[in-house]
Amino acid sequence: MKNRASMKKEGKYKTEADMKKGEQRKQELLKLAYRMFIEKGYENTSIDEIVAKAGIAKGTYYYYFASKEATLEAVIEMMIEKESAVAKELLQAPLSIPEKLVSVVNAFRPEKEEAVITDVLERKENIVMHDKICKKIVEVAVPILAEIVKEGIAQGIFSCTHIEERVKMLLVTSQHMFDYGNFGEKDVEVYIDMLEKSLGAKSGTMHFISKVLVEGAKE
Repeated sequence: MKNRASMKKEGKYKTEADMKKGEQRKQELLKLAYRMFIEKGYENTSIDEIVAKAGIAKGTYYYYFASKEATLEAVIEMMIEKESAVAKELLQAPLSIPEKLVSVVNAFRPEKEEAVITDVLERKENIVMHDKICKKIVEVAVPILAEIVKEGIAQGIFSCTHIEERVKMLLVTSQHMFDYGNFGEKDVEVYIDMLEKSLGAKSGTMHFISKVLVEGAKE
């Protein structure tokens, strides 16, 4: 006969296994919702359709997500985690410091097919979620960008203080430049000049960005 300590120990293991299984199911639901949002669009995808595709009871869905909006938020956070993983890999990439900096900023842009998901955040009714997601991106991206700038300072490429604040502004302004493409040749020149001055870089250090923007606009 098992003693109480043994039973308690087994119960703990069972609970941990159940938690692991539950988290796995949640991730599977997120990946399914992600694919359906891309294929059908967020508005055209219903909870009933997600539940049917997943082969689960509706109650199971609501156990993990309070609403479709909560699912959207979780899907976007999953996308940010994926972008963060790519950005961290770029820290080890054989790139120059300036190229690495821009590549990491670029890593936090959604894929073209993901626009049907992120565009939903631009709607007035989703302003709270939009702000929350933006803060999440800053929270994840700034430490990675700051590490690159510090490496650049150590190598004599950059010379600046208040690094976290500077890379935060870099992230916000760069995402607008890369994402919307509402820029002319003069805009790009001014942007590069501002960036170089902010980082304390020599003139011409970040000039390659103009090529990146042009190529991005062609996609």
